[in-house]
Amino acid sequence: MRLLKSLAFAAALAPAGYLAYGVFAHTLGANPVDAITDGTGTWTLRFLALTLLITPLRKWTGWNALIRYRRMLGLFAFFYGTLHFLTYLVLDQFFSLDDIVADIVKRPFITAGFTAFVLMIPLAITSTAGWIRRLGGKRWNLLHKLVYVSAAAGVVHYWWLVKSDISRPARYGAIVAILLAARVWFAYNARYGVPSRASAAASRRVADASATIDRL
Repeated sequence: MRLLKSLAFAAALAPAGYLAYGVFAHTLGANPVDAITDGTGTWTLRFLALTLLITPLRKWTGWNALIRYRRMLGLFAFFYGTLHFLTYLVLDQFFSLDDIVADIVKRPFITAGFTAFVLMIPLAITSTAGWIRRLGGKRWNLLHKLVYVSAAAGVVHYWWLVKSDISRPARYGAIVAILLAARVWFAYNARYGVPSRASAAASRRVADASATIDRL
C-alpha cells in the first residue's frame, strides 16, 4: 500500500515536473505564461474532481482503502491552485495588488477563480489529524464541504474564462455535477433509503462475525 501511495504521489507531481521542464527547455510554445496558467488551472480542477470521486468510488466498490488517498489528492488540488494563483500574481500581474483587486472586482471569471482558491486554503490548513481533533468530527466535516463550493466555483471560472469553445469546461462541469449529485444521493439514502444488497450483506457478515466472537 505504501508503494502504491508513493506511485500515486509521483504521478500527481508529474504535471508540475512537465511544466518546470518546459520552462527550462522552452517547449511550452510562444506564450509559456499562458501554458503554465492553463496547465496549473486545469490540474487544479482535475484534482478537485478526483478528491470528490473518492467517496462515491469507495461506496460503489467497497474499497475503503481509497480514503487514504483523499487527503493527498486534496492537497495536490491546493498545490496546483497555488501555482495557478502565483502564475497570475507574479508572471501576469507582476505583484500589482491594485490591478489584482480591480481584476477580482471587475472580471467575473477572476472573481470565481479567486473564490475557488480562497475556499481551498482552510481545507488545506485543517487537513491534518490534529485539526480533526481540535474541530471535532462534525465541525471538520462541515468545514470540508467547502470543497463542493470550491469545485463548482472552479468550473464557473473556467467556463467564464473560455470565450468560444466551452466543450472542455462543460465536460468538467458535468463531472463535478455528477459527483455532487452522487453525494446528495448517498445522503438521501442514508437518511430515508433502504440499505442496498451489498450493505445488507455486509451488515449480515458483521453480525455473524460478532456472534462468532461472542461464542469464543
